[in-house]
Amino acid sequence: MSGSSLDISPQVQQRLQETVIIWLTTVGADGTPHPNPVWFYWDGKIFFIHSQPTSTKLKNISRNPRVSLNLEGSDELGDDIVIAVGSAQIEKNPRHLEPGYAEKYVEHIRNLGMTTEEFEQDYSVLIKVTPTKFRAW
Repeated sequence: MSGSSLDISPQVQQRLQETVIIWLTTVGADGTPHPNPVWFYWDGKIFFIHSQPTSTKLKNISRNPRVSLNLEGSDELGDDIVIAVGSAQIEKNPRHLEPGYAEKYVEHIRNLGMTTEEFEQDYSVLIKVTPTKFRAW
């Protein structure tokens, strides 16, 4: 797929399911972009990202909900790029991790020496990003 569309290709869909890290870029108070690597779950319509409640990205989103998401990596020719642009919404104290998120990261959470419950407590804020545009090539 090349260009812009919300109708994403099966290859992009697969990358969104399998990739562990995505870069979430928020906008600081002075207009400076703030990229951060984050774990994420893509349900086909919304990106789910859990955050610690004191993170700068939450302050940035509160001021300006416009964000971008960039998948890590490309092939050796600079192809296989995926970028999403959208609007972020903050949900404080969700009851649990998004089930798909918990399933995707259960081993990663264990590798941090945490239980899912401990992770839920530390990363107690949910960021939901609704994409308005995808670019992939």
